[in-house]
Amino acid sequence: MTVAVDNSKCIGCGACIVECPIEALDLIDGIAVVNPKICDNNGKCVLVCPTNALALNLPDQANKPTQALDPEAGARFDLKDPLPDTVKDYAQDNQKKTIPAQVVPVAGGDVWSGVWVIIEYTNGKVAPVSWELLGEGRKLADAIGCGLSGVITGHQVDSVIPEAFAYGAERVYVVDHPVLKDYRTEPYAEAITSLVTKYQPEIILMGATSMGRDVFPAIATRVQTGLTADCTVLGIDPETKLLQQTRPAFGGNIMATILCRSSRPQMATVRPRVMAMPERVDGREGELIHEEILFDETNIRTKVLEFISSDAKSAFLDKAEIIVAVGLGLAAKRNMVLAEELAEVLGATIAGSRGAVEAGWLTHDQQVGQSGVTVRPKVYIAIGISGAIQHLVGMETSDFIIAINNDPEASILKVANYGIVGDLFQIVPALTAEFKKRLQHGVAN
Repeated sequence: MTVAVDNSKCIGCGACIVECPIEALDLIDGIAVVNPKICDNNGKCVLVCPTNALALNLPDQANKPTQALDPEAGARFDLKDPLPDTVKDYAQDNQKKTIPAQVVPVAGGDVWSGVWVIIEYTNGKVAPVSWELLGEGRKLADAIGCGLSGVITGHQVDSVIPEAFAYGAERVYVVDHPVLKDYRTEPYAEAITSLVTKYQPEIILMGATSMGRDVFPAIATRVQTGLTADCTVLGIDPETKLLQQTRPAFGGNIMATILCRSSRPQMATVRPRVMAMPERVDGREGELIHEEILFDETNIRTKVLEFISSDAKSAFLDKAEIIVAVGLGLAAKRNMVLAEELAEVLGATIAGSRGAVEAGWLTHDQQVGQSGVTVRPKVYIAIGISGAIQHLVGMETSDFIIAINNDPEASILKVANYGIVGDLFQIVPALTAEFKKRLQHGVAN
């Protein structure tokens, strides 16, 4: 029997490795691991562990004489105090230790390097979040000292290539094939996975759109790496150079920062409209790499029979230009007709606060906020929304905000360009009538 390790308690401090006189322990992926061929159960590692993660595992221990142990050994380490220099310096001075945060994983003998942005191109249009991520990817690439690349998959995508360079890509990988004309999970995942396996990027980003949320998990599964979905903040740890991926957790009550320490690439989807749109510079050039991938249509299980485009009213929130959002101030679901009539006149998309969604007035995909969708429309009209911080972080970067509330102290009024204090049941119908009159001949004057 060997010393037992409780992985849930091990903090990877290295104290046991330093203390073991026969070098029977090592750190693998930040967890102490015992070599059963060497371990003689002398127990010194057990006493020195500051979190009691180690234990002797000897059924016949009572009948077997044990070596006298230093009674003060266990007092050498206290989690409340700084670790001794012999432990603190262990990671730097001992070549045996494996710390994934300090040793970049390799495949095929090559180091993973570079920041990639998957440029979403479907039905002849590029998702704007792709350009936003090229801007954010530039910051990440600069922080770790590597290149920034864009990846385009689809059919007849030549028009997208100069746009990718214009928004900052230094290199563009292209897979152009008739099978990729319409988005389907299998061929898109196969194309991107093939590129990842061959070129080994360190970081890959994609928009948290319906396509990104579908294909990215499939790619992560194929390459056996981690994926953080719906990020709102990205950064680089200055010490480890790992990608810091921050996203809402526990229903939006906390923000969790996630690291992918032991596998590559580091993958994250990012909510649209969260990152700023970078400056577009015409005339930029870069390296273009065309990859040929053989697809067999007969092996693809899904077929696209027809594509039905949505109108403005049913557009996904992350793409909406005008949003009419409602909160609990609307009082009842039957009053949704007020917002719907205003949205009808403006060609807007209906959305709401978490309270409105939990009340059953709207579905979760219509929720704006930290635990919903982050939006950046040209116009955001908030009706009866008080302005909880969880809602504000999801819409405060809108180009123009109009808030209607009967409470002059409502938080939503502090971020609004125009605030209307009064009875929404009188104000909203009056706005609808005025917009209808001005828009009946086209653009309002």
